[in-house]
Amino acid sequence: MNIQELISAAVQDVLKNLDLPAIGVELEHPADISHGDYASTIALKVAKQACTHPRELAQRIVDEVKKNIPSWLERVEVAGPGFINFTLSSSFFASAIGEIDEQFGRNQKLAGKKAIVEYTDPNPFKELHIGHLMSNTVGESLSRVIEWSGAETMRACYQGDVGMHVAKAIWGFRRLGEDTIPRDTDVSTQVRYLGKAYATGATAYEEGGEPEAQMKALNAAIYNRTDVEINALYDWGRDVSLRYFETQYKALGTFHDPEHNKAFNFYFFESNVGVLGRQLVEEFLAKGVFEKSDNAVVFPGEKYGLHTRVFLNSQGLPTYEAKELGLAHVKYDTYPYDISVVVTGNEIREYFKVLMKALSLINPTLQEKTVHVPHGMLRLTTGKMSSRTGKVVTAESLITSIREKVGQHEGRASDEATLNDIAVAAIKYAVLKQAAGKDIIFDAEQSVSFEGDSGPYLQYAYVRCQSILRKAAEQNLAPFTQLPEGWTTLELERMLYQFPELVEQALAEYSSHGIANYLIALARTFSSWYGNTKIVDDKNPHTPYRLALVQATGQVIKNGLWLLGIKTPEKM
Repeated sequence: MNIQELISAAVQDVLKNLDLPAIGVELEHPADISHGDYASTIALKVAKQACTHPRELAQRIVDEVKKNIPSWLERVEVAGPGFINFTLSSSFFASAIGEIDEQFGRNQKLAGKKAIVEYTDPNPFKELHIGHLMSNTVGESLSRVIEWSGAETMRACYQGDVGMHVAKAIWGFRRLGEDTIPRDTDVSTQVRYLGKAYATGATAYEEGGEPEAQMKALNAAIYNRTDVEINALYDWGRDVSLRYFETQYKALGTFHDPEHNKAFNFYFFESNVGVLGRQLVEEFLAKGVFEKSDNAVVFPGEKYGLHTRVFLNSQGLPTYEAKELGLAHVKYDTYPYDISVVVTGNEIREYFKVLMKALSLINPTLQEKTVHVPHGMLRLTTGKMSSRTGKVVTAESLITSIREKVGQHEGRASDEATLNDIAVAAIKYAVLKQAAGKDIIFDAEQSVSFEGDSGPYLQYAYVRCQSILRKAAEQNLAPFTQLPEGWTTLELERMLYQFPELVEQALAEYSSHGIANYLIALARTFSSWYGNTKIVDDKNPHTPYRLALVQATGQVIKNGLWLLGIKTPEKM
Protein backbone atom coordinates (compact mmCIF):
# COMPACT_ATOMS: atom_id res chain seq x y z
CA MET A 1 0.00 0.00 0.00
CA ASN A 2 1.13 3.55 -0.64
CA ILE A 3 1.16 6.16 2.11
CA GLN A 4 -2.31 7.49 1.29
CA GLU A 5 -3.73 4.00 1.52
CA LEU A 6 -1.95 3.44 4.86
CA ILE A 7 -3.42 6.63 6.33
CA SER A 8 -6.88 5.81 4.99
CA ALA A 9 -6.72 2.28 6.40
CA ALA A 10 -5.65 3.57 9.83
CA VAL A 11 -8.57 6.02 9.94
CA GLN A 12 -11.06 3.44 8.68
CA ASP A 13 -9.97 1.02 11.42
CA VAL A 14 -10.69 3.73 13.99
CA LEU A 15 -14.11 4.43 12.46
CA LYS A 16 -14.98 0.73 12.71
CA ASN A 17 -13.89 0.66 16.35
CA LEU A 18 -16.14 3.65 17.00
CA ASP A 19 -19.05 1.89 15.25
CA LEU A 20 -19.07 4.51 12.52
CA PRO A 21 -19.35 3.88 8.77
CA ALA A 22 -15.92 3.22 7.29
CA ILE A 23 -16.45 5.43 4.26
CA GLY A 24 -13.67 6.41 1.91
CA VAL A 25 -11.14 8.72 3.52
CA GLU A 26 -10.20 11.51 1.13
CA LEU A 27 -6.82 13.14 1.68
CA GLU A 28 -5.31 16.30 0.29
CA HIS A 29 -2.10 18.21 0.75
CA PRO A 30 -2.58 21.36 2.87
CA ALA A 31 -1.60 24.59 1.12
CA ASP A 32 0.47 25.51 4.18
CA ILE A 33 3.10 22.86 4.84
CA SER A 34 3.03 23.72 8.57
CA HIS A 35 -0.39 22.04 8.65
CA GLY A 36 1.13 18.67 7.84
CA ASP A 37 1.57 16.52 4.79
CA TYR A 38 -2.04 15.40 4.48
CA ALA A 39 -5.39 16.65 5.73
CA SER A 40 -8.75 14.90 5.92
CA THR A 41 -12.32 16.15 6.34
CA ILE A 42 -13.62 12.74 7.40
CA ALA A 43 -14.85 14.02 10.78
CA LEU A 44 -16.87 16.75 9.09
CA LYS A 45 -18.54 14.14 6.89
CA VAL A 46 -19.32 11.57 9.58
CA ALA A 47 -20.15 13.84 12.54
CA LYS A 48 -23.87 14.02 11.79
CA GLN A 49 -24.19 10.23 11.78
CA ALA A 50 -22.19 10.12 15.01
CA CYS A 51 -24.53 12.73 16.56
CA THR A 52 -21.57 14.81 17.69
CA HIS A 53 -19.67 17.98 16.81
CA PRO A 54 -17.10 17.52 13.98
CA ARG A 55 -14.21 18.78 16.09
CA GLU A 56 -15.09 16.44 18.96
CA LEU A 57 -15.23 13.50 16.55
CA ALA A 58 -11.94 14.56 14.97
CA GLN A 59 -10.32 14.55 18.41
CA ARG A 60 -11.66 11.06 19.16
CA ILE A 61 -10.22 9.79 15.87
CA VAL A 62 -6.87 11.44 16.58
CA ASP A 63 -6.74 9.99 20.09
CA GLU A 64 -7.39 6.49 18.75
CA VAL A 65 -4.71 6.79 16.06
CA LYS A 66 -2.20 7.99 18.67
CA LYS A 67 -2.72 4.86 20.75
CA ASN A 68 -0.80 2.87 18.16
CA ILE A 69 0.92 5.49 16.05
CA PRO A 70 2.84 3.90 13.15
CA SER A 71 6.51 4.63 12.50
CA TRP A 72 5.71 6.49 9.30
CA LEU A 73 3.65 9.08 11.16
CA GLU A 74 5.28 11.80 13.25
CA ARG A 75 2.10 13.40 14.53
CA VAL A 76 -1.63 13.66 13.94
CA GLU A 77 -3.70 16.58 15.20
CA VAL A 78 -7.02 18.38 14.96
CA ALA A 79 -7.29 21.75 13.24
CA GLY A 80 -10.05 24.28 12.64
CA PRO A 81 -13.67 23.05 12.74
CA GLY A 82 -12.70 19.39 12.49
CA PHE A 83 -9.88 18.84 10.03
CA ILE A 84 -7.39 16.10 10.82
CA ASN A 85 -3.79 16.85 9.83
CA PHE A 86 -1.17 14.14 9.37
CA THR A 87 2.57 14.87 9.46
CA LEU A 88 4.84 12.13 8.14
CA SER A 89 8.01 11.11 9.95
CA SER A 90 11.59 11.73 8.91
CA SER A 91 12.14 7.96 8.77
CA PHE A 92 9.31 7.70 6.23
CA PHE A 93 10.96 10.29 4.00
CA ALA A 94 14.33 8.56 4.18
CA SER A 95 12.69 5.27 3.25
CA ALA A 96 10.73 6.90 0.41
CA ILE A 97 13.87 8.50 -1.04
CA GLY A 98 15.56 5.11 -1.12
CA GLU A 99 12.72 3.78 -3.30
CA ILE A 100 13.07 6.42 -6.00
CA ASP A 101 14.44 4.80 -9.14
CA GLU A 102 13.74 4.62 -12.88
CA GLN A 103 10.40 2.92 -12.20
CA PHE A 104 9.26 5.42 -9.58
CA GLY A 105 5.82 6.75 -10.45
CA ARG A 106 4.54 3.62 -12.17
CA ASN A 107 1.25 2.13 -11.00
CA GLN A 108 -1.05 -0.73 -11.90
CA LYS A 109 -4.33 1.14 -12.27
CA LEU A 110 -4.75 -0.22 -15.80
CA ALA A 111 -2.98 -3.55 -15.39
CA GLY A 112 -4.33 -6.12 -17.83
CA LYS A 113 -5.99 -3.46 -20.00
CA LYS A 114 -5.30 -2.65 -23.64
CA ALA A 115 -5.28 0.98 -24.68
CA ILE A 116 -4.92 2.72 -28.02
CA VAL A 117 -4.18 6.44 -28.16
CA GLU A 118 -4.80 8.32 -31.39
CA TYR A 119 -3.11 11.67 -31.81
CA THR A 120 -1.38 14.13 -34.16
CA ASP A 121 -3.45 13.12 -37.23
CA PRO A 122 -1.89 15.38 -39.90
CA ASN A 123 -3.42 15.28 -43.36
CA PRO A 124 -1.26 14.37 -46.35
CA PHE A 125 -1.00 17.17 -48.92
CA LYS A 126 -0.93 19.74 -46.10
CA GLU A 127 1.91 20.77 -43.83
CA LEU A 128 2.16 19.62 -40.22
CA HIS A 129 1.18 22.79 -38.39
CA ILE A 130 1.22 23.90 -34.77
CA GLY A 131 -2.25 22.45 -34.20
CA HIS A 132 -0.84 19.02 -35.01
CA LEU A 133 2.10 19.82 -32.74
CA MET A 134 -0.41 20.46 -29.92
CA SER A 135 -2.13 17.14 -30.54
CA ASN A 136 1.21 15.33 -30.74
CA THR A 137 2.40 16.85 -27.47
CA VAL A 138 -0.79 16.08 -25.55
CA GLY A 139 -1.24 12.61 -27.03
CA GLU A 140 2.38 11.56 -26.60
CA SER A 141 2.29 12.50 -22.93
CA LEU A 142 -1.06 10.78 -22.29
CA SER A 143 0.11 7.60 -24.02
CA ARG A 144 3.11 7.50 -21.67
CA VAL A 145 0.95 8.13 -18.60
CA ILE A 146 -1.41 5.33 -19.65
CA GLU A 147 1.54 3.02 -20.33
CA TRP A 148 3.05 3.83 -16.91
CA SER A 149 -0.30 2.93 -15.38
CA GLY A 150 0.06 -0.69 -16.46
CA ALA A 151 -1.85 -0.79 -19.75
CA GLU A 152 -0.51 -2.36 -22.91
CA THR A 153 -0.46 0.82 -24.96
CA MET A 154 -0.49 1.33 -28.71
CA ARG A 155 -0.10 4.65 -30.50
CA ALA A 156 -2.16 5.41 -33.59
CA CYS A 157 -2.29 8.16 -36.19
CA TYR A 158 -5.38 8.74 -38.36
CA GLN A 159 -4.82 10.68 -41.54
CA GLY A 160 -7.08 12.21 -44.15
CA ASP A 161 -5.52 11.00 -47.38
CA VAL A 162 -8.73 11.57 -49.37
CA GLY A 163 -11.23 14.39 -49.41
CA MET A 164 -11.61 17.88 -50.77
CA HIS A 165 -8.28 19.05 -49.34
CA VAL A 166 -6.53 16.48 -51.55
CA ALA A 167 -8.55 17.57 -54.58
CA LYS A 168 -7.61 21.20 -53.88
CA ALA A 169 -3.91 20.29 -53.68
CA ILE A 170 -3.94 18.28 -56.91
CA TRP A 171 -5.87 21.06 -58.66
CA GLY A 172 -3.13 23.36 -57.35
CA PHE A 173 -0.45 21.11 -58.89
CA ARG A 174 -2.08 21.56 -62.26
CA ARG A 175 -2.58 25.29 -61.89
CA LEU A 176 1.05 25.83 -60.84
CA GLY A 177 2.20 23.53 -63.63
CA GLU A 178 3.41 19.97 -63.24
CA ASP A 179 6.84 21.06 -64.44
CA THR A 180 7.17 23.12 -61.23
CA ILE A 181 6.84 20.06 -58.99
CA PRO A 182 10.19 19.66 -57.10
CA ARG A 183 10.54 15.92 -57.54
CA ASP A 184 14.32 15.74 -57.03
CA THR A 185 14.70 17.99 -53.97
CA ASP A 186 14.66 17.31 -50.23
CA VAL A 187 11.42 16.36 -48.52
CA SER A 188 11.08 19.68 -46.65
CA THR A 189 11.12 21.61 -49.94
CA GLN A 190 8.66 19.17 -51.46
CA VAL A 191 6.20 19.47 -48.60
CA ARG A 192 6.33 23.26 -48.75
CA TYR A 193 5.35 22.95 -52.39
CA LEU A 194 2.41 20.80 -51.34
CA GLY A 195 1.33 23.54 -48.96
CA LYS A 196 1.57 26.13 -51.73
CA ALA A 197 -0.47 23.94 -54.08
CA TYR A 198 -3.12 23.39 -51.43
CA ALA A 199 -3.40 27.12 -50.69
CA THR A 200 -3.73 27.80 -54.43
CA GLY A 201 -6.57 25.32 -54.75
CA ALA A 202 -8.31 26.41 -51.56
CA THR A 203 -8.34 30.06 -52.63
CA ALA A 204 -9.74 29.19 -56.07
CA TYR A 205 -12.37 26.91 -54.55
CA GLU A 206 -13.76 29.71 -52.41
CA GLU A 207 -14.21 31.86 -55.50
CA GLY A 208 -16.62 29.24 -56.85
CA GLY A 209 -17.44 28.69 -60.50
CA GLU A 210 -15.54 26.32 -62.76
CA PRO A 211 -12.59 25.66 -60.37
CA GLU A 212 -15.00 24.49 -57.68
CA ALA A 213 -16.71 22.11 -60.10
CA GLN A 214 -13.34 20.81 -61.30
CA MET A 215 -12.22 20.08 -57.76
CA LYS A 216 -15.41 18.20 -56.97
CA ALA A 217 -14.84 16.07 -60.05
CA LEU A 218 -11.22 15.52 -58.98
CA ASN A 219 -12.44 14.42 -55.56
CA ALA A 220 -14.57 11.66 -57.08
CA ALA A 221 -11.73 10.57 -59.37
CA ILE A 222 -9.34 10.35 -56.41
CA TYR A 223 -11.78 8.12 -54.52
CA ASN A 224 -12.38 5.86 -57.50
CA ARG A 225 -8.75 5.77 -58.77
CA THR A 226 -10.06 6.14 -62.34
CA ASP A 227 -7.45 8.51 -63.82
CA VAL A 228 -3.83 7.43 -64.31
CA GLU A 229 -2.45 10.98 -64.30
CA ILE A 230 -4.36 11.94 -61.16
CA ASN A 231 -3.28 8.70 -59.48
CA ALA A 232 0.38 9.51 -60.18
CA LEU A 233 0.08 13.01 -58.71
CA TYR A 234 -1.81 11.63 -55.73
CA ASP A 235 0.71 8.87 -55.03
CA TRP A 236 3.65 11.30 -55.22
CA GLY A 237 2.04 13.85 -52.90
CA ARG A 238 0.91 11.24 -50.39
CA ASP A 239 4.35 9.63 -50.23
CA VAL A 240 6.09 12.99 -49.77
CA SER A 241 3.73 13.93 -46.95
CA LEU A 242 4.12 10.68 -45.05
CA ARG A 243 7.92 10.74 -45.30
CA TYR A 244 7.98 14.34 -44.14
CA PHE A 245 5.73 13.64 -41.17
CA GLU A 246 8.16 10.99 -39.94
CA THR A 247 10.98 13.55 -39.86
CA GLN A 248 8.82 15.81 -37.72
CA TYR A 249 7.82 13.04 -35.32
CA LYS A 250 11.50 12.28 -34.84
CA ALA A 251 12.28 15.94 -34.14
CA LEU A 252 9.47 16.03 -31.57
CA GLY A 253 10.72 12.90 -29.81
CA THR A 254 7.57 10.95 -30.58
CA PHE A 255 7.47 7.28 -29.59
CA HIS A 256 9.30 5.09 -32.11
CA ASP A 257 8.08 1.63 -33.06
CA PRO A 258 11.30 -0.31 -33.72
CA GLU A 259 9.48 -3.17 -35.44
CA HIS A 260 8.27 -0.93 -38.26
CA ASN A 261 10.87 1.86 -37.89
CA LYS A 262 8.10 4.44 -37.65
CA ALA A 263 6.69 6.70 -34.97
CA PHE A 264 3.33 4.99 -34.44
CA ASN A 265 2.25 1.40 -33.99
CA PHE A 266 -0.72 1.86 -36.30
CA TYR A 267 -1.49 4.23 -39.16
CA PHE A 268 -5.10 4.50 -40.24
CA PHE A 269 -6.20 6.34 -43.36
CA GLU A 270 -9.52 7.74 -44.50
CA SER A 271 -9.11 5.89 -47.79
CA ASN A 272 -9.18 2.60 -45.86
CA VAL A 273 -12.09 3.30 -43.50
CA GLY A 274 -14.46 5.17 -45.81
CA VAL A 275 -16.00 2.06 -47.39
CA LEU A 276 -16.87 0.54 -44.02
CA GLY A 277 -18.17 3.89 -42.81
CA ARG A 278 -20.51 4.13 -45.78
CA GLN A 279 -21.71 0.56 -45.26
CA LEU A 280 -22.49 1.27 -41.60
CA VAL A 281 -24.45 4.41 -42.46
CA GLU A 282 -26.42 2.60 -45.17
CA GLU A 283 -27.13 -0.33 -42.83
CA PHE A 284 -28.36 1.87 -40.01
CA LEU A 285 -30.24 4.18 -42.35
CA ALA A 286 -32.54 1.22 -42.90
CA LYS A 287 -32.80 0.80 -39.11
CA GLY A 288 -33.80 4.41 -38.52
CA VAL A 289 -30.60 5.73 -36.97
CA PHE A 290 -29.93 7.98 -39.99
CA GLU A 291 -32.30 9.90 -42.26
CA LYS A 292 -32.42 11.07 -45.87
CA SER A 293 -32.17 14.83 -46.43
CA ASP A 294 -31.74 16.62 -49.80
CA ASN A 295 -30.17 13.56 -51.46
CA ALA A 296 -27.76 13.19 -48.54
CA VAL A 297 -27.86 11.02 -45.42
CA VAL A 298 -27.77 12.78 -42.06
CA PHE A 299 -27.73 11.90 -38.39
CA PRO A 300 -30.61 13.80 -36.73
CA GLY A 301 -28.62 15.05 -33.77
CA GLU A 302 -31.28 17.61 -32.88
CA LYS A 303 -33.39 14.74 -31.55
CA TYR A 304 -30.73 14.29 -28.87
CA GLY A 305 -30.02 17.93 -28.05
CA LEU A 306 -27.12 18.04 -30.51
CA HIS A 307 -26.91 19.26 -34.09
CA THR A 308 -27.66 17.42 -37.30
CA ARG A 309 -24.69 16.41 -39.44
CA VAL A 310 -24.23 14.89 -42.89
CA PHE A 311 -22.72 11.38 -42.98
CA LEU A 312 -23.12 10.65 -46.72
CA ASN A 313 -23.06 13.61 -49.10
CA SER A 314 -25.30 14.08 -52.12
CA GLN A 315 -22.80 12.14 -54.25
CA GLY A 316 -23.09 9.18 -51.89
CA LEU A 317 -19.56 9.66 -50.58
CA PRO A 318 -18.81 9.23 -46.87
CA THR A 319 -18.05 12.42 -44.96
CA TYR A 320 -15.54 12.73 -42.10
CA GLU A 321 -18.31 11.61 -39.74
CA ALA A 322 -19.00 8.36 -41.58
CA LYS A 323 -15.29 7.65 -41.87
CA GLU A 324 -14.94 8.08 -38.10
CA LEU A 325 -17.58 5.39 -37.59
CA GLY A 326 -15.58 3.09 -39.84
CA LEU A 327 -12.38 4.02 -38.03
CA ALA A 328 -13.76 3.02 -34.61
CA HIS A 329 -14.52 -0.46 -35.93
CA VAL A 330 -11.27 -0.84 -37.90
CA LYS A 331 -9.29 0.19 -34.82
CA TYR A 332 -10.99 -2.45 -32.70
CA ASP A 333 -10.56 -5.14 -35.37
CA THR A 334 -6.86 -4.24 -35.58
CA TYR A 335 -6.29 -4.04 -31.84
CA PRO A 336 -9.13 -5.15 -29.50
CA TYR A 337 -8.83 -2.32 -27.01
CA ASP A 338 -10.38 -1.69 -23.62
CA ILE A 339 -9.77 2.04 -23.88
CA SER A 340 -9.57 4.17 -27.02
CA VAL A 341 -8.32 7.71 -26.40
CA VAL A 342 -8.78 10.21 -29.23
CA VAL A 343 -6.89 13.52 -28.98
CA THR A 344 -8.19 16.37 -31.16
CA GLY A 345 -8.56 20.13 -31.17
CA ASN A 346 -11.34 21.83 -29.24
CA GLU A 347 -12.94 23.01 -32.47
CA ILE A 348 -14.47 19.58 -33.11
CA ARG A 349 -15.76 19.02 -29.58
CA GLU A 350 -19.41 19.42 -30.64
CA TYR A 351 -18.84 17.38 -33.79
CA PHE A 352 -17.42 14.59 -31.64
CA LYS A 353 -20.49 14.61 -29.39
CA VAL A 354 -22.63 13.92 -32.47
CA LEU A 355 -20.25 11.20 -33.58
CA MET A 356 -20.31 9.53 -30.15
CA LYS A 357 -24.11 9.60 -30.05
CA ALA A 358 -24.31 8.00 -33.48
CA LEU A 359 -21.74 5.37 -32.46
CA SER A 360 -23.71 4.63 -29.28
CA LEU A 361 -26.71 3.67 -31.44
CA ILE A 362 -24.60 1.55 -33.80
CA ASN A 363 -22.10 -0.07 -31.44
CA PRO A 364 -22.61 1.00 -27.81
CA THR A 365 -19.69 -1.14 -26.62
CA LEU A 366 -17.17 0.79 -28.71
CA GLN A 367 -18.71 4.11 -27.71
CA GLU A 368 -18.32 3.26 -24.03
CA LYS A 369 -14.65 2.39 -24.57
CA THR A 370 -13.91 5.71 -26.30
CA VAL A 371 -12.56 8.79 -24.52
CA HIS A 372 -12.32 12.11 -26.35
CA VAL A 373 -9.58 14.44 -25.10
CA PRO A 374 -9.87 17.87 -26.75
CA HIS A 375 -7.04 20.37 -26.50
CA GLY A 376 -7.03 24.13 -26.93
CA MET A 377 -5.39 26.22 -29.62
CA LEU A 378 -1.77 27.30 -29.59
CA ARG A 379 -1.75 30.99 -30.35
CA LEU A 380 1.34 32.96 -31.22
CA THR A 381 1.81 36.70 -30.81
CA THR A 382 1.06 36.99 -34.54
CA GLY A 383 -2.40 35.49 -33.98
CA LYS A 384 -4.16 32.42 -35.33
CA MET A 385 -2.75 30.26 -38.12
CA SER A 386 -4.48 29.56 -41.44
CA SER A 387 -3.64 26.84 -43.95
CA ARG A 388 -6.39 28.11 -46.24
CA THR A 389 -4.46 31.28 -47.01
CA GLY A 390 -1.08 29.58 -47.00
CA LYS A 391 0.01 31.51 -43.91
CA VAL A 392 0.19 28.36 -41.83
CA VAL A 393 2.64 28.24 -38.94
CA THR A 394 4.30 24.86 -39.30
CA ALA A 395 5.66 22.76 -36.47
CA GLU A 396 9.03 22.75 -38.24
CA SER A 397 9.22 26.55 -38.45
CA LEU A 398 8.26 26.95 -34.79
CA ILE A 399 10.86 24.43 -33.62
CA THR A 400 13.50 26.08 -35.81
CA SER A 401 12.77 29.56 -34.45
CA ILE A 402 12.83 28.35 -30.84
CA ARG A 403 16.04 26.39 -31.47
CA GLU A 404 17.65 29.61 -32.71
CA LYS A 405 16.50 31.44 -29.58
CA VAL A 406 17.93 28.69 -27.39
CA GLY A 407 21.29 29.00 -29.13
CA GLN A 408 21.32 32.75 -28.57
CA HIS A 409 20.12 32.40 -24.99
CA GLU A 410 22.76 29.89 -23.98
CA GLY A 411 25.55 32.04 -25.33
CA ARG A 412 27.71 29.00 -25.90
CA ALA A 413 27.99 26.23 -28.45
CA SER A 414 25.76 23.17 -28.15
CA ASP A 415 25.33 20.30 -30.55
CA GLU A 416 22.29 20.42 -32.83
CA ALA A 417 20.61 17.44 -31.15
CA THR A 418 20.77 19.08 -27.72
CA LEU A 419 19.53 22.41 -29.09
CA ASN A 420 16.61 20.58 -30.68
CA ASP A 421 15.79 18.75 -27.45
CA ILE A 422 15.81 22.01 -25.50
CA ALA A 423 13.62 23.73 -28.10
CA VAL A 424 11.12 20.87 -28.04
CA ALA A 425 11.13 20.97 -24.23
CA ALA A 426 10.33 24.68 -24.37
CA ILE A 427 7.33 24.08 -26.60
CA LYS A 428 6.02 20.93 -24.93
CA TYR A 429 6.20 22.32 -21.42
CA ALA A 430 4.36 25.48 -22.50
CA VAL A 431 1.58 23.26 -23.87
CA LEU A 432 1.39 20.72 -21.05
CA LYS A 433 1.50 23.08 -18.06
CA GLN A 434 -2.04 24.17 -18.95
CA ALA A 435 -5.04 21.99 -18.19
CA ALA A 436 -6.24 20.08 -21.24
CA GLY A 437 -8.72 22.04 -23.32
CA LYS A 438 -7.38 25.52 -22.62
CA ASP A 439 -5.99 27.81 -25.31
CA ILE A 440 -2.34 28.71 -24.94
CA ILE A 441 -0.64 32.00 -25.69
CA PHE A 442 2.87 30.93 -26.55
CA ASP A 443 5.52 33.36 -25.30
CA ALA A 444 8.69 32.41 -27.15
CA GLU A 445 11.02 34.37 -24.86
CA GLN A 446 9.58 32.93 -21.66
CA SER A 447 9.57 29.43 -23.11
CA VAL A 448 13.37 29.36 -23.41
CA SER A 449 14.14 30.93 -20.04
CA PHE A 450 16.58 29.00 -17.87
CA GLU A 451 15.44 30.96 -14.81
CA GLY A 452 11.78 30.18 -14.38
CA ASP A 453 8.61 28.53 -15.60
CA SER A 454 9.91 26.62 -18.62
CA GLY A 455 10.95 23.26 -20.02
CA PRO A 456 14.63 24.26 -20.32
CA TYR A 457 14.58 25.25 -16.63
CA LEU A 458 13.53 21.70 -15.75
CA GLN A 459 16.18 20.21 -18.01
CA TYR A 460 18.79 22.46 -16.42
CA ALA A 461 17.70 21.37 -12.93
CA TYR A 462 18.25 17.76 -13.96
CA VAL A 463 21.66 18.58 -15.47
CA ARG A 464 22.64 20.38 -12.27
CA CYS A 465 21.79 17.26 -10.24
CA GLN A 466 24.01 15.13 -12.47
CA SER A 467 26.83 17.68 -12.23
CA ILE A 468 26.69 17.61 -8.43
CA LEU A 469 26.78 13.81 -8.39
CA ARG A 470 29.77 13.73 -10.76
CA LYS A 471 31.62 16.26 -8.61
CA ALA A 472 30.90 14.16 -5.51
CA ALA A 473 32.08 10.98 -7.22
CA GLU A 474 35.39 12.68 -8.03
CA GLN A 475 35.85 13.08 -4.26
CA ASN A 476 34.74 9.48 -3.59
CA LEU A 477 31.48 10.66 -2.04
CA ALA A 478 28.35 8.63 -2.74
CA PRO A 479 24.62 8.96 -1.96
CA PHE A 480 23.36 7.10 1.12
CA THR A 481 19.76 7.12 2.35
CA GLN A 482 20.41 6.38 6.01
CA LEU A 483 19.00 9.29 8.00
CA PRO A 484 21.89 11.20 9.61
CA GLU A 485 21.82 12.20 13.26
CA GLY A 486 20.40 15.66 13.88
CA TRP A 487 18.70 15.85 10.50
CA THR A 488 15.77 18.27 10.03
CA THR A 489 13.24 17.30 7.39
CA LEU A 490 13.38 19.52 4.30
CA GLU A 491 10.56 20.79 2.12
CA LEU A 492 12.28 18.97 -0.74
CA GLU A 493 11.78 15.62 1.01
CA ARG A 494 8.14 16.44 1.59
CA MET A 495 7.68 16.86 -2.16
CA LEU A 496 9.64 14.00 -3.69
CA TYR A 497 7.42 11.15 -2.48
CA GLN A 498 4.32 12.82 -3.99
CA PHE A 499 5.29 12.18 -7.62
CA PRO A 500 3.27 8.93 -8.05
CA GLU A 501 0.15 10.80 -6.93
CA LEU A 502 0.58 13.23 -9.81
CA VAL A 503 0.86 10.36 -12.29
CA GLU A 504 -2.40 8.90 -11.02
CA GLN A 505 -4.02 12.33 -11.19
CA ALA A 506 -2.89 12.72 -14.81
CA LEU A 507 -4.48 9.38 -15.66
CA ALA A 508 -7.75 10.24 -13.91
CA GLU A 509 -7.99 13.64 -15.61
CA TYR A 510 -6.44 12.68 -18.97
CA SER A 511 -4.26 15.75 -18.53
CA SER A 512 -0.56 16.04 -17.66
CA HIS A 513 -0.64 19.60 -16.34
CA GLY A 514 -0.37 18.41 -12.73
CA ILE A 515 2.91 16.64 -13.50
CA ALA A 516 4.32 19.70 -15.28
CA ASN A 517 3.45 22.08 -12.45
CA TYR A 518 4.71 19.67 -9.79
CA LEU A 519 8.07 19.41 -11.57
CA ILE A 520 8.47 23.18 -11.67
CA ALA A 521 7.67 23.46 -7.96
CA LEU A 522 10.13 20.64 -7.23
CA ALA A 523 12.88 22.22 -9.33
CA ARG A 524 12.40 25.58 -7.63
CA THR A 525 12.53 24.01 -4.19
CA PHE A 526 15.69 22.12 -5.14
CA SER A 527 17.28 25.28 -6.55
CA SER A 528 16.55 27.19 -3.35
CA TRP A 529 18.05 24.43 -1.20
CA TYR A 530 21.07 24.11 -3.50
CA GLY A 531 21.67 27.84 -3.36
CA ASN A 532 21.79 27.83 0.43
CA THR A 533 23.58 24.54 1.09
CA LYS A 534 27.07 23.24 0.51
CA ILE A 535 26.10 19.79 -0.69
CA VAL A 536 29.50 18.31 -1.61
CA ASP A 537 31.44 18.51 1.65
CA ASP A 538 33.63 15.58 2.69
CA LYS A 539 33.75 16.87 6.26
CA ASN A 540 29.98 17.03 6.82
CA PRO A 541 28.24 13.83 8.01
CA HIS A 542 25.05 14.99 6.25
CA THR A 543 26.70 14.89 2.82
CA PRO A 544 25.77 11.27 1.85
CA TYR A 545 22.10 11.90 2.65
CA ARG A 546 22.17 15.23 0.85
CA LEU A 547 23.59 13.46 -2.20
CA ALA A 548 20.77 10.93 -1.94
CA LEU A 549 18.34 13.85 -2.11
CA VAL A 550 20.12 15.21 -5.18
CA GLN A 551 20.02 11.79 -6.83
CA ALA A 552 16.33 11.36 -6.02
CA THR A 553 15.47 14.83 -7.29
CA GLY A 554 17.26 14.21 -10.58
CA GLN A 555 15.49 10.87 -11.01
CA VAL A 556 12.03 12.30 -10.31
CA ILE A 557 12.63 15.15 -12.75
CA LYS A 558 13.84 12.68 -15.38
CA ASN A 559 10.84 10.38 -14.87
CA GLY A 560 8.45 13.31 -14.95
CA LEU A 561 9.98 14.81 -18.08
CA TRP A 562 9.79 11.43 -19.78
CA LEU A 563 6.06 11.38 -19.07
CA LEU A 564 5.81 14.82 -20.67
CA GLY A 565 7.68 13.54 -23.73
CA ILE A 566 10.72 15.68 -22.95
CA LYS A 567 14.31 14.42 -23.16
CA THR A 568 16.87 15.05 -20.42
CA PRO A 569 20.34 16.01 -21.68
CA GLU A 570 23.23 15.04 -19.41
CA LYS A 571 24.98 18.34 -20.09
CA MET A 572 23.82 21.80 -21.15
